[in-house]
Amino acid sequence: MALVVTASGRSEIAGPPGIPGMDKIAHLSVFGLLATLIVRSPGTTRRWPLFAVLLVSFFGMSDEWHQSFTPGREVEFADWVADTFGAALAVSLYTFWPFYRRLLETPLRLPRRARPSPALAAKSVSASSSSAA
Repeated sequence: MALVVTASGRSEIAGPPGIPGMDKIAHLSVFGLLATLIVRSPGTTRRWPLFAVLLVSFFGMSDEWHQSFTPGREVEFADWVADTFGAALAVSLYTFWPFYRRLLETPLRLPRRARPSPALAAKSVSASSSSAA
């Protein structure tokens, strides 16, 4: 949320030039992520999906109001709609699509470094000590 407030307080936001609707996709994605993080919070109950959407929608509205005080920025109703739709879409996917929920909740497993077998390690140590002599 702090990143969103910081970004909305800037007069210019960097983004790809000339792609129409890209700001709406950014709103949909960022606020969808925010709602998903809220819904996945530890200790949540069955009412949390609706609460997450309402909270993120309210935060989107307050973010648009905050932008009204920033020179060079405009308040757009369509941005708030994209915020709310992104939150509702992300929470719906998480709540009703088990594959998506499992995908988000699967821990990342980083590959382990290949360790040489003890016999191979002993052989390389003896080879290096004989070459040093």
